Amino acid sequence: MIEMNFVKPGKGNALYKCKLRNLVRGTVIDRTYKGGDSLESADVEEIDVQFLYRQADTFVFMDDSTYEQYELPSATISDTWKFLKEGMGCSMMLYNGNPLTMTPPNHVQLLITQCEPGAKGDTATNVTKPALVETGAEITVPGFIKEGNLIKVDTRTGEYVERVSN
Repeated sequence: MIEMNFVKPGKGNALYKCKLRNLVRGTVIDRTYKGGDSLESADVEEIDVQFLYRQADTFVFMDDSTYEQYELPSATISDTWKFLKEGMGCSMMLYNGNPLTMTPPNHVQLLITQCEPGAKGDTATNVTKPALVETGAEITVPGFIKEGNLIKVDTRTGEYVERVSN
């Protein structure tokens, strides 16, 4: 359920206007339910997994408790691949035992592998520059960040949070 609005007309039953997302297809549908209606819950479970490796357009994860492996296509992963490091713990949603989505931790520490040196005198203003991190993603960082620095990145927004002391 993405969105739910409660409507109480002047006479008659209360209504719930809902926007629902189909977890398998990704489509969004609008539904209206009466006050006494009930719905069957989906067989959805969330498990802790570990990112193992990327193989072409497929990402492979392993369940921490059963050691079972799950594969997700790159279309499902979307832009979160930028923050995945081998061995990183993630959360995965399963529907009837099949993987649907993967969520990385909210903050990850990544190593800067390539960036332009900061210009002298650019310390007073909020100067930013692009930097390449160990996963191959490009992240905008402040001007004082150098190659070899370890930074903390918010995976929800893809933004730089802070420099981590080595």
